[in-house]
Formats: sequence, C-alpha cells, structure tokens
Amino acid sequence: MAQSTAVKPDTGTPRSADDTEQGRTTIASSVVQKVAGIAAREISGVHAVGGGVSRAFGALRERIPGAGTASTAGVAVEVGEKQAAVDLDIIVEYGASIVDLAKAVRRNVIGQVERMTGLEVIEVNIAVNDIHLPEDDDESESGTGSRVE
Repeated sequence: MAQSTAVKPDTGTPRSADDTEQGRTTIASSVVQKVAGIAAREISGVHAVGGGVSRAFGALRERIPGAGTASTAGVAVEVGEKQAAVDLDIIVEYGASIVDLAKAVRRNVIGQVERMTGLEVIEVNIAVNDIHLPEDDDESESGTGSRVE
C-alpha cells in the first residue's frame, strides 16, 4: 500500500512552521487563508474572490463587530506541519484569459504563502464561479431601488 503525502486536515489550531533551538514559530490556518486571499486579489483580471454565497456571508460577517473580515471568503486551506494546500473560488473580469489568469493567481499565491509562512504549497485549486461583466457595475450604480424619487 502506498503512503499518502497529503497534508493533515486543518483543525484550526496553529501549526509549526519553524522549530529551532531558539524556539518554535506557529502559524494559524487563518493567516494562510488571508495571505492566499490577498495574493489572489492582487492579480489583474480577478474581480473578486469567493462565490455569491461566500461573499454574502462575508459581507454579513463584516457587519458584526469582532467577527473578522471577508478577506478569507472563498479561500479554504489545509495546513500541515510543513505543507499547505489552497482552494480558491474566484470571479473573473470579462475578457481575461481564464487559463493565463489561473496560472498567474496560482504563481502569486504559492510565492506569497511560501515567502511569508515558510510552508511549502503543494497545490492551489482554482474554481472560476462567474464572469463579471462591465454592465453589472452600471446597473448597480443606476439604482435598483424605487422607480420614483
């Protein structure tokens, strides 16, 4: 039977990223989530991270004092002792090459997580859930409320 090299499931507890004679450094999975989410948003062509449901819950969570931010909406991570795996849900701007965009997002997420945490990123799975159209912004700006003033 072959041994599995998969990362350990995330239990929400901080994981060891550095264990030296001078001490131990642990990194919470929420930190890896935030780094990955920010790194994904840095790429031009990514309209948003998270699908409709996760973004709605994130917006609701932002309104609750002390509940955190939506910077982790649409980002799931599994963090082991020395490795991490990342799952992203993104919305792409219309006209962007999804294949090229996914490569750029993957490269940036891997680079930032590895640089900031010292964890080896073994995979970044990207699910493109929607495409953002420019007219979507126009409709929301013109107002969807009452027809009369």
